[in-house]
Amino acid sequence: MEYVPVSSWYYPNKFTRIALKAYEEIMGKNELNAILNLAGLSRLIENYPPDNLEREFDFADFTSIHIALEETYGLRGGRGMALRAGRTTFNDVLKNFGALAGIGDPAFQVLPLQSKLRIGLPASAKIFSQVSDQLTTVEEAKNEFTWTIHRCPICWGRHDADKPICFISTGLLQAMLMWISGGLEFRVNESKCMAVGDEVCEFIIQ
Repeated sequence: MEYVPVSSWYYPNKFTRIALKAYEEIMGKNELNAILNLAGLSRLIENYPPDNLEREFDFADFTSIHIALEETYGLRGGRGMALRAGRTTFNDVLKNFGALAGIGDPAFQVLPLQSKLRIGLPASAKIFSQVSDQLTTVEEAKNEFTWTIHRCPICWGRHDADKPICFISTGLLQAMLMWISGGLEFRVNESKCMAVGDEVCEFIIQ
């Protein structure tokens, strides 16, 4: 498996822990252990990061897990697992954070959809930028929003992909949009990815 250079950018332990638990649920503990071995992260077997928000999990290690997933299951197989893990990560961790916790309030739920997205998406991006080194911004255009990751924990140090590969982020965004909108499904398309040579990872939300 290719070596991923240390980034010195970090994800919170809690985010990584939930993602690993999601993968364990999807593929089983033995399969996940094989993935961790392949990624050079055998230290994580039976020893997931602690349940706290300390920024201690290097982007390079998170990327290595996803390279190992891709090598084991192929791009298509790995994609489905990563999408599911992304949805689980949002539902188990993020929807109770800060400004997002208020989205369940009746006053928020009666807002028009555009207003919900205009409030909820920047609030979500701010959480990532505050609690991790994943710098994230949101821009609104006429019929879409653009979610941009300027430092990506999923494809750190990669330039070898033929197409965008940040599937766990796509799944996380899908779950986030469902939560913000009160149950609607949205099309999320990763239009740019650092792994294919772009400067950022960019997601278009229709």
